[in-house]
Amino acid sequence: MKPELRVLAASGQLGYGIPEAAFSAGIARAPHVIGADMGSIDPGPAYLGSGRMATSPEMTRRDLGLVLSAARGLGVPLLIGSAGTAGARPHLDATLEIVRGIAREKGLRFRLASIAADIPKALARDARPLGAMRAMDLEGTTHLVGQMGTEAFIRALDAGADVVVAGRALYEQEDPYTVQEPEGTLDLRGAQYEAIDARRTRVRGALWQPRARPTVKIEGAGPCGERSVLLRSSADPRVIENLSSILLDVEATTRQLVPGSDFSLYPRVYGEAETFLLVECIAPTAARGVAVLGVFRQYLLHHGFAGRLSTGGNVAFPFTPPELPAGTAYRFTVYHVMDVEALAPLFPVSIEDIA
Repeated sequence: MKPELRVLAASGQLGYGIPEAAFSAGIARAPHVIGADMGSIDPGPAYLGSGRMATSPEMTRRDLGLVLSAARGLGVPLLIGSAGTAGARPHLDATLEIVRGIAREKGLRFRLASIAADIPKALARDARPLGAMRAMDLEGTTHLVGQMGTEAFIRALDAGADVVVAGRALYEQEDPYTVQEPEGTLDLRGAQYEAIDARRTRVRGALWQPRARPTVKIEGAGPCGERSVLLRSSADPRVIENLSSILLDVEATTRQLVPGSDFSLYPRVYGEAETFLLVECIAPTAARGVAVLGVFRQYLLHHGFAGRLSTGGNVAFPFTPPELPAGTAYRFTVYHVMDVEALAPLFPVSIEDIA
């Protein structure tokens, strides 16, 4: 019989709160390794583009403290991927600083490996497009990262690391049956799953297909302006029935009245019997966006559509003022794949002893 390997997956994203009872139950099973992810690009481009974390420093410190203390108590490796949400250099540095602080507070000693995932823009120019994004915008990219897969973690463990904190690591998958990794493809189309008992499953039939040359998925993001939003709702059936034409007319009026063309408007309607409308404006400055939405709001409120009964107002607003600045807006600028000769130069491992 092959030796057993028990892996405790502590969290899909550290910083949103690990339930302590469930975590303790996992620790009681004496895992050989504790692993946790810290994010992905699922929340959109803002965290990659800005370098900010999606989770608060307090909650991130709480969860990192749980997994770090448990791993050192058991004497097993702790593996953390996609540090700080999006895994760029600012996310990695912020996560490492929290780990070092926890170690100082708790008097922990261990060998710490960090793995950077940032990709030089010059290396990305010949990358091939993935999905719907064809052209890349490297000039508009603030952070560009590669999805490193498992190879760099193996190098870190071979170097004697007790704790590994990596930049962008999780390899996003489009097809659950053909799992792409930098070094090849795990083909699960012939896999069979057999329940051994209430907690264990035996998997057979998966095939590993090595790739002749490694590939690396890369993703980048950058700012595209300042976002402001307008919120409103309506239960008037006449407004709801005519809402599509109302929005077209109000946007046309706004563009006629507001000088310049340096803004974009994105109305989004939710609901049927009662509708909620979110109008997003992307402009060079927050003040510019709020000004544009102020005009849009006034003509939406009093738009004279066919069949209107109330001249006092067509819609209701939940806040005053109803147009609100919402910070810098970001967009994805790169979602491509690179052919590379080797993975190690792209994802360097740095070792430090925490004492």
